Amino acid sequence: MLNKPFKAFLMTVLASCVFACGGDGKSTDSSETKTKSTVSEASKKVGREYPMELLPGQELADEQVFHKGNGAEVQTLDPHKAEGVPSSNVLRDLYEGLTSEAPTGEVIPGAAESWTLSDDGTVYTFTIRQNAKWSNGDPVTAADFEYGLKRSVNPATLSKYAYILAPIKNAEAISAAKAEPDTLGVKALNATTLEITLKAPTPYFLGLLNHNSTIPVHKASVEQHGDQFSRPGKMISNGAYYLTEWVPQSQMKLERNVHYWDNSNTTIDTVYYYPIEDQSTGLKRFRANELDFTYELPYKQLTWIKENIGDELVIAPYLGVYYFGFNLTQEPFKDNFNLRKALSLAIDRDIITQKVTGAGEISAYNFVPPVNNYTGQKPDWASWTQAERLAEAKRLYAEAGYSKENPLTISIHYNTHENHKTISTAIAAMWKQSLGVDVELLNQEWKVFLETRKQKVDTQVFRAGWIGDYNDPYTFSELMLSNSGLNDSAYYREEYDALLAKASVEADLQKRRLLLEEAERMVMSELPIMPIYHYVTKRVVKKHVGGFHPNIMDHHFTKDLFIIKH
Repeated sequence: MLNKPFKAFLMTVLASCVFACGGDGKSTDSSETKTKSTVSEASKKVGREYPMELLPGQELADEQVFHKGNGAEVQTLDPHKAEGVPSSNVLRDLYEGLTSEAPTGEVIPGAAESWTLSDDGTVYTFTIRQNAKWSNGDPVTAADFEYGLKRSVNPATLSKYAYILAPIKNAEAISAAKAEPDTLGVKALNATTLEITLKAPTPYFLGLLNHNSTIPVHKASVEQHGDQFSRPGKMISNGAYYLTEWVPQSQMKLERNVHYWDNSNTTIDTVYYYPIEDQSTGLKRFRANELDFTYELPYKQLTWIKENIGDELVIAPYLGVYYFGFNLTQEPFKDNFNLRKALSLAIDRDIITQKVTGAGEISAYNFVPPVNNYTGQKPDWASWTQAERLAEAKRLYAEAGYSKENPLTISIHYNTHENHKTISTAIAAMWKQSLGVDVELLNQEWKVFLETRKQKVDTQVFRAGWIGDYNDPYTFSELMLSNSGLNDSAYYREEYDALLAKASVEADLQKRRLLLEEAERMVMSELPIMPIYHYVTKRVVKKHVGGFHPNIMDHHFTKDLFIIKH
């Protein structure tokens, strides 16, 4: 049976979901029953009935077309191989997982209309919507989800996100090539019933099920087209939109999927995604009415934006951390803690957040951003003055064998991006001024940059950022696992892996929290990374975009938006 603290927490999580969309009153939890009125009120709460958001005198535009800036060029639209926010943004429109998210961020039913949970918290049984269809009209079945999850965790897929599926029974053994994919704890009981067995109760599991690593793919298309199945004309998807055009470095075009189960409540017909790495260019295109929604904003123009188009500026909390990593596989940072700490101490984070970024970012001295029921673990020097940090940095730098006469010479890699260049330049200047470090700044296009980080051959210091995949500290903790495909620092400690292994099966939430906090203390005591700040989102959105709600995950589904006549 579930222990009381975990069960109470789980009931809170489930109660925040929309139960059994369609009004049949089914509960997604076997131990509690929700009435039809509860379902109705929840549906209104998450804004599914979009026309109610039109204000008096407003009308829907005749042409429902949405133009969206999307940062870097998308790496891939294979959902089980995709990395990075730009890919995820597009995939949320193209595909739908078992769960989805409301515009305000709550977990709600997606392709599964309902689910039940066993008394011990380890077996979920999902009911797939009978009217769920692929973009070619084929029914979406439980077997599609079984195929997708097994493909995602299969080592042959080469997914960097396979580790995220660790809560599912046998997932870790499969991704380590110690078990066959067919042994994964996922089984289609019939066309509309999917059973997922976990290795232990997992409080964030429902939120995980809308991540792109967990969504289905159309088996026949994958088998017919191989690596090309995610291209226009070949991709068959189950979300509110399907892909019609992909012109690299120019645009992606998505059209409304008339077979989508909730198409009657979808308003926008066409959405364009534009890969715009330069934030100033994105702002110019917004002002020229070529974009309705920007990916980011240039730090240097925030003051002007606030003064001139402040009514279109949106700044909101964001579950993420901006940091720089050290390559621990090579010199000069391999087995050189003093040097890593010296460089971290020499960075004045308050200058970066107050003078460089200036949008309300929080200076970061620990990795995990503010999350409910968790206390971030900061090192003791977080409370020091910057003068005290600099004095210690100089001492450690000298102990590591460097001086202004014998300076350290290193490189910082970052992906091509105006804001990343600005921050990298500021950090290089701080290191030069305080320690005498000579820094070479190296920028690369996004796809190349990701591959360079993974190879761990040419990097010394590299820019990184991590946005939570679900609202729980574990989404940050697991990044530093030795088997994480995204551990680009190559940090490895058996003790750290052991702490997370315990946390992943600990049903007592207080004990779980203490294990995760101990793990973060370990990382921050060894500094394979240098946290710089915790994010906020900052963008401009046209006033004629209806249904837009900022949320901590910064996930926005085009199906929930509409264009107001303007």
